[in-house]
Amino acid sequence: GPGPVPVLSAAPAAWLPALQLLRRGSKAVTRHWKAMHFQRQKLLALTEYLPPRPALPPRCLPRDTPTAHQEDGYARVLRRQAEEVFRSSRMVAVCQYNSMPDEDLVTLQHYLRKHNIHVKFVLNEVVRPVLAQSKYRNLLPLFVCRNILLVSPETRAREMLRVLKRVPQVNLLGACIDDTILSRQGVENFARLPSLEASQGQTVGALSLLPSQTSSLLQQGPAHLTALLDEHIRRLRDTEGSTEPPPGQGTGNH
Repeated sequence: GPGPVPVLSAAPAAWLPALQLLRRGSKAVTRHWKAMHFQRQKLLALTEYLPPRPALPPRCLPRDTPTAHQEDGYARVLRRQAEEVFRSSRMVAVCQYNSMPDEDLVTLQHYLRKHNIHVKFVLNEVVRPVLAQSKYRNLLPLFVCRNILLVSPETRAREMLRVLKRVPQVNLLGACIDDTILSRQGVENFARLPSLEASQGQTVGALSLLPSQTSSLLQQGPAHLTALLDEHIRRLRDTEGSTEPPPGQGTGNH
């Protein structure tokens, strides 16, 4: 507002100042908020700085591991264990593992152990290099999530499927049985096959049936010929016996 206005006073100078400052009453200056015009908002949005995106997401970049030397040694031990599992097991089944209570997991391990089947928890970053350098490299597409291995020194596919049927948290993806990689359907077909002893018995029976049939066919002709010759000889003997005169009748004529 305007500055102070001097006022001359007519009072005596002894007790009243000659110059007195007075202020006029003025309103306070206040600024009210006003919405920004939409064109200015558009201009600010168009001219806003956007930092460039990285070529790879941060989660895909390798992490800094200060204890890489210790982890390499531990990973080497885990790789050796995985190699030993694949080397000493006739059946290795790869399953997808979903979280389940600890008591259910213990029960699953108990029922599988009764059939000499053991549960092995593996890490994909450990088992994948092992498979890539072995004859089981075709199993690599199965290791894409949290997996477990069901291993056994025997081929217990039927017992394994019977136990897994009651555990929906563990899904069978595939298996390697006797150095043969099978899908889930292949494992089910293998489980329906008879045992090795029964198959060997059936094979021996089928192999022995053909020689016996061949031997019977070869002996049928000679046996039939022998029977015909015996019958011919018997008839010749009967004919000779009927044409010869009796011994007493021939001596009486003389």
